[in-house]
Amino acid sequence: MPRATERPQSLAERIYAQLKDDIFEFRLMPGERFSEGQVAERMAASRTPVRQALHRLQREGFLDVHFRSGWQVRPLDFVQFDELYELRIVLELDAVRRLCQRPKDEHPPALQDLARTWMVRKNEQLQDGSAVSQLDEAFHCQLLEAAGNREMARVHREVSEKIRILRRLDFTQARRIDLTYAEHQRILEAILTRRSEEAQQLLKGHIEVSKAEVHSITLHRLYGARQRVEQMPEQPGHDLHA
Repeated sequence: MPRATERPQSLAERIYAQLKDDIFEFRLMPGERFSEGQVAERMAASRTPVRQALHRLQREGFLDVHFRSGWQVRPLDFVQFDELYELRIVLELDAVRRLCQRPKDEHPPALQDLARTWMVRKNEQLQDGSAVSQLDEAFHCQLLEAAGNREMARVHREVSEKIRILRRLDFTQARRIDLTYAEHQRILEAILTRRSEEAQQLLKGHIEVSKAEVHSITLHRLYGARQRVEQMPEQPGHDLHA
């Protein structure tokens, strides 16, 4: 229940965060439809903050809105995700190639920041999946920024936003967090010593393994979510899983 003194903006933020978490955890299934009124009833809120939250999720690519049938969780399109991962690989490999062409004594500040974040001892590594997911996305975006082509960096950010809903699942397992630190360290070491071919091979393998893991985890979670829905007793009307 919302707090009596909660400001509309903070209420919209809370509704946004709850719905986004529901989408990420497949409590709201890909392709599922619902209305603004159902969200307002579930959250015990007026429609204004609900509408703000829904439109924000739409801008971020998590929801679609239909004139007559309300809102819909954007269906998962694995073909599109594969194509986006392919584009991501092309952009990142080019960035690594550009970085490795620079003089060995030239280290862009972004690379130095990445080294401070990722080239740390085991006991200094973060284990919170959500935090590591954000750091991982920043790692790959900063490679593009350090390479110096602003348009390529912009396109890469757009790609990253579109795959975020699945990519974050890669950090729900501790072993993947540990591997990410190890792989990022090897990639950075190769870039800093200008071993271009090795850096590109390491980076490509890192992304491809991550993509395969994300596919597997997503399918497993979707199956589990559908099983839970099938086992739920039928209730009159759709309550948005209240």
